[in-house]
Amino acid sequence: MLKFIGRRVISAIPVLVVVSFAVFLLIALVPGDPALLIAGPEATPEQVAEVRERYHFNEPLVVQYGYWLFGVLRLDFGLSLYGSESVSSQIASRLPVTLGLAIAAAVCGLLIAVPLGLAAGIWPNTWIDSIARSVATLGLAIPNFVFAILLVMILAVNLRWLPTSGYADFWSSPLGWLRFMILPALTLGLHMAAILVRQIRAALMDVLDSNYVRSAWARGASPRLVVMKHGLKNAAIPAVTVLGVQVGYLLGGTVIIEQIFAIPGLGSYMLTAILRADLPVIQAVTLVFVVTAMLMSLLVDISYGFLNPKIKVS
Repeated sequence: MLKFIGRRVISAIPVLVVVSFAVFLLIALVPGDPALLIAGPEATPEQVAEVRERYHFNEPLVVQYGYWLFGVLRLDFGLSLYGSESVSSQIASRLPVTLGLAIAAAVCGLLIAVPLGLAAGIWPNTWIDSIARSVATLGLAIPNFVFAILLVMILAVNLRWLPTSGYADFWSSPLGWLRFMILPALTLGLHMAAILVRQIRAALMDVLDSNYVRSAWARGASPRLVVMKHGLKNAAIPAVTVLGVQVGYLLGGTVIIEQIFAIPGLGSYMLTAILRADLPVIQAVTLVFVVTAMLMSLLVDISYGFLNPKIKVS
């Protein structure tokens, strides 16, 4: 297992280099002179020249990338163009907020998808299956921000069960954190659940129709043993693959959802940076999202060995 993890980490290095270079090239998309943008419209020519020298804009592009990559390896993403705040410190304070939201959304998605997917796979072409497929279709058809508005109107405005927006630190107030997280987590989790329901249903139907499951039935195994041990465990492999991909999408989905619910995470930080053309922030947050998605892919590959011992990862 350790050799497998080592090989995957080594093979990911060229991908990270290519991705980091693509992220760095975002600076080429800035209209006009980036040094003038950083210095500000009222800067003197001497100040613009100082900025150009500080950020190595007078060097070739490859040399600029080398300086930027050296800073990234030291977890130094530079300063924001607005407020001169350290991007690294902002990411360090906001990343736990976004990860907490993504984990809560994944838990909500699993709590919805697993029971519905199991019921639809065990009893296909029944009214239970029709309900599960309808939920999946609605979850895929309705955008996240529409879900957010509907949930706020129903649960927060009309019923007054939950706050409309805001955030509480988990370590200071776990219950307060939970109250503020329910609506955004449900919003993100419903879309993920819609995809997982279909995946679990299809995989479980295929596994329950296999020869070894029929043999288990013939030997007199209990329905719980057949479904949970033989069926769900093997059907979980493609679902785990989809889950790993969806967690990556959850991080991207937080960009809008955090803004709607006023959550001080990386998503709202990224959206503000895009609107203000704050390039160092955009580069840093994009790179964090990419690295997180790659780590999720590695965890999915490792989980295969635990779900099915026949799959050799070493």
